[in-house]
Amino acid sequence: MQAMLAPLKELAEYGQIREKLQKGTGPVALTGCVQSQKLHMAYGLSDGWKVKVIVTYSDLKAKEFYEEYKFYDKNVVLYPAKDLIFFQADIHGNQLVRERIRTLRRLMEHKPTTIVTTYAALMAPQAMIDSAEDVIRIKRGGTIEEKRLARRLVDMGYEKSYQVEAPGQFSIRGGIIDIFDLTEENPYRIELWGDEVDSIRSFDVLSQRSVEKLESICIFPATEFVLTDERIQKGLEKLEKEAAKQESILREQFHTEEAHRIKTLAKEFADKLELRGAVNLESYLHFFYEDTVTLPEMIERLVGETGKLTFRERQDVARDKGAPGKDGVLYLLDEPLRIREQAEAVELEFRESMAQRAEKGYVLPSQMKLLYSGEEVAARLPQGRMVTLSAMDNKGGYFPPKLKCDIDVRNVAPYNGSFETLVKDLTNYKKKGYRVILLSGSRTRAERLAKDLWDQELTAVYSENPMREAQPGEVLTLYGHVEKGFEYPLLKFVVLAETDIFGAEKKKKKKRKLYQGQKISNFEDLKVGDYVVHESYGLGIYQGIEKISSEGVSKDYVKIEYRDGGHLYIPATGLHVIQKYASAEGARMPKLNKLGGKEWAKTKEKVRGAVAEVAKDLVELYAARQEAQGFVYGKDTVWQKEFEEMFPFEETEDQLAAIADTKAD
Repeated sequence: MQAMLAPLKELAEYGQIREKLQKGTGPVALTGCVQSQKLHMAYGLSDGWKVKVIVTYSDLKAKEFYEEYKFYDKNVVLYPAKDLIFFQADIHGNQLVRERIRTLRRLMEHKPTTIVTTYAALMAPQAMIDSAEDVIRIKRGGTIEEKRLARRLVDMGYEKSYQVEAPGQFSIRGGIIDIFDLTEENPYRIELWGDEVDSIRSFDVLSQRSVEKLESICIFPATEFVLTDERIQKGLEKLEKEAAKQESILREQFHTEEAHRIKTLAKEFADKLELRGAVNLESYLHFFYEDTVTLPEMIERLVGETGKLTFRERQDVARDKGAPGKDGVLYLLDEPLRIREQAEAVELEFRESMAQRAEKGYVLPSQMKLLYSGEEVAARLPQGRMVTLSAMDNKGGYFPPKLKCDIDVRNVAPYNGSFETLVKDLTNYKKKGYRVILLSGSRTRAERLAKDLWDQELTAVYSENPMREAQPGEVLTLYGHVEKGFEYPLLKFVVLAETDIFGAEKKKKKKRKLYQGQKISNFEDLKVGDYVVHESYGLGIYQGIEKISSEGVSKDYVKIEYRDGGHLYIPATGLHVIQKYASAEGARMPKLNKLGGKEWAKTKEKVRGAVAEVAKDLVELYAARQEAQGFVYGKDTVWQKEFEEMFPFEETEDQLAAIADTKAD
């Protein structure tokens, strides 16, 4: 985007910084940076680099950077950090792993990529993914052995099901193999003729209709830990050996309860893993992978031909090349002092938490090493190709600079909806020969803003040409978004965001609606005395968690009380079979069902009948609509066009197809 890039090249320090980075003799420290201008500077300095890694100090900041950097680079991806302290499940299913694997896929495919992440994500050890061994490649005309493929997919973290419904699933039935690659929007369908691949296509998971015919596909892992039987066996041997040793140490210290606990937890984990059950591999990583790497090391190995070299050798190669060629990776760090503070806080919390768990027999010594220190990560980063961006001097950070530059830049004051003040400032900018870029989230509104400013005797131009540069004394309106505007006084260059003029759009809070049957995601959603509905036994009252021992093994069970004193016990892992009952405000107490009675079965049958009636009515309604004469709406107005452009999400393939069909009609 030449309009945003060209003014930066006029900075006296720009060429010097670029040369320093290309030769790998950094790091370079830039101070005086402000908010959105940091990403503008990151975009300018990283021009020509194939892979850029933007590192910040919090998950929230990373998400903000990711959304804003889309204006500069469409190839930006978010690499979220994991919670290594609580190993909590991803509340959005496998979304976190999906985003991480998507990032690694782009690197394995050698695509230009900008990665936005946090320093905490760099501190977590990574299991190296091998693009040759851990990726399944299937092409039309090739052969497939179904059992072998199914086994390999399970090793790669895929779940076998009768019909694929979500990413990370696969099914095999009657010579048809469906695989929903974790990194794709649509699943694949492979049709076999014997063992030969007859056809490959992607299809819509809801309608089951074909989307695209394909000649070949690559299936990427649905987990970051691809475990084969051999790796599992070796890992469990290490686990058993360390658990026995730790149990012996605890018993010698007369901590019999803790010794029993560590033995039991290790055995339960081993049993589940051998049966390929759902287990948390995060904390047991070092038992199955001897050599782990940091994210920067993973990136360096996956990018270009230097992947076969050692880390230090790769640094030497990059330094000798002298230019950001196809193998170049540039690191841009936001507020290095705050990054250090975050790293030290994460490290302290992790160490204290693990020490307490080890004392109580909840973790093994190897599990306490599941975090690189902030200093260790800094030592493994290629600092020669690094830029730090901060508002003030960053003394005390991990990265002592080889070159310091102070940038003269400032934030733009908000106009709070005052168009007159905006015109006044733009008139002053024009007199001083400033180049002004005004960004709008709507192409239609950007074009209209240019016309409105032209009416105020300002030289305003709307353009969709990415090579178009703003001229001195000119206002160039473009389609795009930055969070806040900024000004380079020495360059006589200003970027204004639409939010600077009209303010941020206030989102209305959605009212929560109670409905019959709220899904339960964890025990915090339930309180003793709450009404719950079991899918097979009906309405009862939740009475808490009870520990029940059977054959020497104690497990937690959910206790539900029914009418006439009946009690039902459900394993604590089976929350998916019950839902929380919720009624309208002021409704009377519901009537409990009786265990073993036919009342609940009759209720479900009655509901099925009502659903069938609704379905029948809908069929008749659609039939009547098809026979009725339609109404032709007028052509879209400029307001409709502007509304569509302001839609904050990317349309799905089905939505785009529907829009195309409508225009064709």
